[in-house]
Amino acid sequence: MLSTKVRNADRSIGAILIDAGRITPEEAERILQFQRGTELRFGEAGIELGLLTEADILYALSLQFDYPFLQPGPNRPISPEVVAAYRPFSPEGERLRALRSQLQMRWFDEAGKRTALSIVSASRGEGRSYLAANLAVTFAQLGERTLLIDGDLRASRQHKLFKIENHMGLSSLLAGRMQEQVVTFVHGIPGLAVLPAGPTPPNPAELLSRPAFERILQQSMSTFDVVLIDTPAFESGADATMLARITGASLAIARTNLTRTSAFNDLVTSLENAGSHVVGSVLLDVAPAKRRWVGRKQAMAEV
Repeated sequence: MLSTKVRNADRSIGAILIDAGRITPEEAERILQFQRGTELRFGEAGIELGLLTEADILYALSLQFDYPFLQPGPNRPISPEVVAAYRPFSPEGERLRALRSQLQMRWFDEAGKRTALSIVSASRGEGRSYLAANLAVTFAQLGERTLLIDGDLRASRQHKLFKIENHMGLSSLLAGRMQEQVVTFVHGIPGLAVLPAGPTPPNPAELLSRPAFERILQQSMSTFDVVLIDTPAFESGADATMLARITGASLAIARTNLTRTSAFNDLVTSLENAGSHVVGSVLLDVAPAKRRWVGRKQAMAEV
């Protein structure tokens, strides 16, 4: 029996939309009749007739090319902040995919030896969790088995972005309070899993410094193709530097009109002194008219 992936690749856009209940067989026939004698594609003809929307076409194409994304609506399964999950073909989605490509070239390798990366920033509110969540989605959309670990035991956000339970998580594992499965797979994005931070402990730095975290990371790297770690802000303590050292590589985040140059330079210097390879840096919230490459040699992209 053929897999769903193969069947979708061989099916027409019209057949996919009929099965999804987005158009009726009669409406599909109207589109085909209108299409005859023109150079329009099925989707273009359907839009011109007012029977289809651009979202319908993107939905069908995502199934044809095995590129999953979620449909916006009143009951969104994850936060709309995770743009890559809802609008992967938007300008912002394109920039996120470009960043993913840069990371593939600069760090993640086919041999599976470089699979972990820490996402770090100097201060809170600079978009670190946002970028980690969206990058995780883009890797999963590429077919990579991806695990997003919320390593911010001080002010965790990933459970809010992906709307999952946080009563058990990384802090529980590190404290040895449970051995059960605490990883949650994201519905609608095959291959993407999230390990939430869990309850906020009184001693986050001490927990993360335990050998248990390295064991968790090694197990994760042997199971997943890509492991991304959302870290606490650098200003919060030694947690971020410690996580970046253990993973071996880091991506430094800055935000327009918020990140001070001196703070960012201190962050990169501390990461390098800790033995973490700074793969690159990303500048968030750049106005379109002011887009330019970041000046540091590690600079990769703007989102």
